[in-house]
This record gives sequence, structure tokens and C-alpha cells, in this order.
Amino acid sequence: MKKAVVYLLLALAGIGAGFWGLPPLSAETREIRIADTKGDWGYPNPFRHYPRGPGYVRMSWVFDTLVWKDQNAYVPALAQKWAYDGNEKAFTFDLVPNAKWHDGRPVTADDVVFTLAYLKKHPYEWVSVDDIDRAEAQGDHKVKIYLARPYAPFLSDVGGTMPILPRHIWETVEDPKGFDDPKAFIGSGPYMFRDFNPTQGTYLFEAFDGYYQGRPKADRLIYIRSGKALVSLTTGQADLAAIQPEMAEPLKNKGMVILEDEKGWNKKLMINHKKFPFDQAAFRRALAFAIDQQEIVDKSHRGFAVKASYGLLSMDHDMYNPDTPVYPHNPAKAGELIESLGYEKGPDKVYQKDGKPLALELISSNVTVGGESIPDRDGEIIKKQLEAAGLAVTLVNLEQATADNRIKNWNFDLAVSGHGGISGDARILNEMISSQYGAGSVNSARYDVNGELNRLLEAQMMEMDPEKRKAIVFRIQDLYAREVPAISLYYPVSLAAYNPKPGITWFFTRGGISKGVPIAQNKMSLIR
Repeated sequence: MKKAVVYLLLALAGIGAGFWGLPPLSAETREIRIADTKGDWGYPNPFRHYPRGPGYVRMSWVFDTLVWKDQNAYVPALAQKWAYDGNEKAFTFDLVPNAKWHDGRPVTADDVVFTLAYLKKHPYEWVSVDDIDRAEAQGDHKVKIYLARPYAPFLSDVGGTMPILPRHIWETVEDPKGFDDPKAFIGSGPYMFRDFNPTQGTYLFEAFDGYYQGRPKADRLIYIRSGKALVSLTTGQADLAAIQPEMAEPLKNKGMVILEDEKGWNKKLMINHKKFPFDQAAFRRALAFAIDQQEIVDKSHRGFAVKASYGLLSMDHDMYNPDTPVYPHNPAKAGELIESLGYEKGPDKVYQKDGKPLALELISSNVTVGGESIPDRDGEIIKKQLEAAGLAVTLVNLEQATADNRIKNWNFDLAVSGHGGISGDARILNEMISSQYGAGSVNSARYDVNGELNRLLEAQMMEMDPEKRKAIVFRIQDLYAREVPAISLYYPVSLAAYNPKPGITWFFTRGGISKGVPIAQNKMSLIR
């Protein structure tokens, strides 16, 4: 504990030095500093991190999965090799024999079996184990996981996302979210968690000497909260940060490496389709015609974004359907659809019915893009567009957590939100459309009205043939775009910059970290 306190004091001293104009800590300390604007993403274990991408990434430094990703494909992690047997509907994983927990105990197949059983009893928001029948240890370093039915995204959603827990610590824990012991952060990952200051938004991780893939390249990993990425990078306060597009050229001229991600994040308009008139597909289509995606891109983001597909998946996705229905900006068409529901324009040019104006509330928030709180005018522009189409709109700006809570509890009309994962496995469609898969997600439409859509969502999860699954996913995008239970607005240009250091190369992961996190903080950068 004394060692941890000393490290934290050194880290914070370095942060303070940077902010007060003094030189940052020497590079000889072999530390990496990552900056973001929010800071607090919860404690880095599976049950206490905030349920968005940056929280998962912080946890991933401490807890390893069976497999992981490098820039382009799956690579070994706790499992050195794996195979699927279609006849048995089972995955077999051969574990690396030298993996250890941070307390020195060996990682075994029994820990994997335990983790699956524990998550069945104590669900973890990022991983569904509903389609897993059972797991069996076949010796200390081999585990066989039997599926209850074919499960196409298993490697992405379980093998590459599920943090393995040490049985000897968690088997007596009945309240995982309330487990506040230091042992709750003992994992098998490349870094050991040392400290988190929610107020300052700082995290301190220390390299694990006994890591089975070799000691990480940096002795310490530090997260800091900073609202000025340009300043943080150029003064040495940070080595890596997400940046705004206009920062790219100045930072490049300063010797920084600029990274651009695929389109793995989307801003979207959430719709409360559980109440009239939002429960009418015709009205939701009217909203889509009333909204001008390109105007939002041009005015709110100075052109640094791309209009989104109404089928959700981005054009960078292997299963993107280029023939997905579109809704070109057409206020007249929006009006026709609204009038088909019995509304007519009043003297104030606002639609009304039975003497009541068509009034709604639009929630906007400081939603984070890949961990960054990006100020924008999205809500303001959408409000004007909807008013131009004959709706009375009240714009309410809320903090993200408050907005998320209202969306989750259906206490809203329309809300501007956003999420990543849309370049990862096509299971994201299930999570963002169906209440069965997205019940715990504030970004899910939780829409179960269309029977064919429901059946296809189930079918794509069970189709193990990639080409057959692709055909199903194409149809899902088509139906989703016609039903429009939520409206994807745009994919922002996502950039990061880092200060080059010998042997360390940061990158955006194709398909996103884990099952789709679009952040350039893949732990492989500090391992290989």
C-alpha cells in the first residue's frame, strides 16, 4: 500500500507540474499518460466500471479475456489456441500454462468455469451467457464450453469480452457491485490497479512483472482528466488523447502521430415509441424526413462527420447493407405523414389535433464520444428542423447520467444520445433494437413490435455460416430502417494523437476493442 501511495503522489505531482507550467516527469520514469475530458469512468473491475466503452477499457488493463484483438484480428490472450466443434456445439480453449493472478496464484480452467457460472448468477452488462449450457475443465489448462444452441457472436461477445475472474477471491462474494475490497481488483491482465480518484478523474496502474505475455512496456499507466488535449499533448502532460479534427495538423507539425478510426460510433435520436404519436411508424418516418442529417454535419460539426445509415451499421462494417432505405430531407413529406394521423396545422403553423398542439420535449446532453465530452449544437439544430416541419419543441439540456436515466426509464419524448460498437459484431443490432438483448442499455430502442424483425434478430445469432448470416443481417437493416424506432444521425470523424515513444505504437482496433469500443487504447500497444 505504501508503494501505491508513493506512485500516486509521483503521478499527481507530474500532473500538477504540467498544469502549473513546470516540466513534466522525465520520460525515464517509463510512464504512459492518457487524457480524456470526463475522467471518472468508475472503478476498473467488471461490476463497478461505468457501462460505456471507456469504463470497459480501463477494466481491460487489469482483467484479461480468453482471446483479444490486435489491429485486425483475434489473437491469443489467456487461451493460446481454440477451436469450435459444430457437432457438439462446443468451443475448446487451451489456456496458456504460465498465466498468473496478480497475487501469484495460477490461472486455471477452473477459473473460467467459475466465471461463467458466476455471471449466470450475477449478470455482467457487457456479457450475455444465456446461450451457454455449461463449461467443463479438462485438466488445469483446457476448458470446453458447450453452447445451448449455435451462437454466432460467441468469440466476440464471450471469448473476447468476458473478463475471467479468480475463483479463490470471488466464490464467496454474494454482492459483486458492493465488493469494495482491494482483492476485487486482482486480475490476470498486464497492469495492476493501484488508485482511482473520482474527483480528479485520475487512475494509476502499475505493470505486472509476472504477466504471461511478458512485462508491459511502461512501468506505470496513468489516466488524467484534461479538457485541453492540444495543450496536454504538446506540453507532455499526456502521451495519448482523443482530439478534435482541427487539432490534427498543428499536432502533426509538433511531431505527434495522428490516428483516424473507422466509423464505429454514431449519434442517434432516441424515440419513445411506447406512447402516441411516437408509437406510429408513420410519425417516426415523418421525424426522419424532417431531420436534415447533412445540416447537422455541416453546422454542428463543420463537416467532420458522415451521414449515418438508417440501418445503424456503418459502411465500414463487413455486413453493411448499401441498399438500406433512406429518408432524404423532405419537410413536405413529413407533413403528409403527420396529417395521415389526423393532425392539421393551426394558425401558428404548428400541427394540432383535438385542439392540442403537437408538442414534444427534446433532451440533449453532453454525451461522450469515445470517452470525450464533445460540445455540439445537435439538439439546437434538430429543434429548429422539427419546428420547421410544424412541431412545437422544447429543448432540455441535461448531464449525460441524468439523460441516460430518463431514457432508460422511458421518461422522455425524444433524446439525442450515441454509442459505439457499430463496426463490431452484428450482434450490436440485437442489443440496439431488441429489449431481450438491450434491456440494460440506455442506447437500445428496445423495440419488439415487428414479428419478422424479432425472428431475424434471433436467426442471425444462431447462423454459424458467415454468408447466410450476412443475408439475414442485410434484411434486419432494411426492416429496422423502415420501422425507425430510433434514428441514427451521423458518424463523427474520430481521431486520436500520440507522442511517439520507442517500441510503442497506438492504434484503433478494426471492429473496436472487445465487441466494438472505438477507442485507441488497445492494451496490445503496451504488450507487443
